[in-house]
Amino acid sequence: MNLAEKEEAPLPVTKVEGKEIPWDPSQLRRIQEHPCFSKNASHLFGRMHLAVAPKCNIQCNYCIRKFDCVNESRPGVTSKVLTPGEALERVKEVLEQAHYIKVVAVAGPGEPLYNEETFETFRLVKKEFPHLIRCMSTNGLLLPDRIDDIEELGISNVTVTLNAIDPNIGKNIYSFVNYEGKKYKGIEAAEILLKNQLKGIEEAVKRKIIVKINTVLIPTVNEKHIIDIAKKMGEMGVYLQNIIPLIPQYKFANITPPTPQEKKEAQDKCKAYIMQMSHCRQCRADAIGKLGKDIQHCLITK
Repeated sequence: MNLAEKEEAPLPVTKVEGKEIPWDPSQLRRIQEHPCFSKNASHLFGRMHLAVAPKCNIQCNYCIRKFDCVNESRPGVTSKVLTPGEALERVKEVLEQAHYIKVVAVAGPGEPLYNEETFETFRLVKKEFPHLIRCMSTNGLLLPDRIDDIEELGISNVTVTLNAIDPNIGKNIYSFVNYEGKKYKGIEAAEILLKNQLKGIEEAVKRKIIVKINTVLIPTVNEKHIIDIAKKMGEMGVYLQNIIPLIPQYKFANITPPTPQEKKEAQDKCKAYIMQMSHCRQCRADAIGKLGKDIQHCLITK
């Protein structure tokens, strides 16, 4: 067995509905060059987030987007919402100055799948820069509805924020869900969100889209449930889980966040079921550069 075969050995197949789906070289490349999906890649390559998606269709009890600071690194924060045309110009500008950028992503500041600007942006980027890895983050509510569009646009890496696989826990994490023109609350909202998340993840894995799960570790709410999420995601063929410590704000402002040790303990318990991401920096919605070395505030905008 040569070196390449040894490197690929841990990931020969993914099981979906009892069937084995072989990995191929293009999938491995999209892992090895993506700083969020590979710790080694995070030292070599960068990503840029295009903040083109301001609207959101759910309200998480830990989420608030109205603050912005160049020194603040957390999801949902951006200095400016871009149009798709402005986003394309931003990509051109950044690639002239940072040749190590391999990934173009949409991660907010709202829900990417709830904003048509997300899809128009990816169409423009795909046409102009087909070699770049296209990536997005989502809450998963619209993932089954837009999975064909995601596949068509060659969005190869998708991160789904999934904080519970039990609606009785999920109802305590989400204030409401807007779906198909109706607002849902409580257990009904959590059930709809979970159903769509699971269906969307299943479809993505079937189509060889590489899936990562972000799970917010919320003490007193889902900390004992994290391992159940890991087991389920591992069974579904999800590649990676990223356990994120709660940033106390909005309705969860009074919850004490988990310590680094508590986060490490959760990762240790879950790694038996699914690979764990250990190098997350909870990036802004307009982050550019290598993880932990963002350069968006240094770039000169024409």
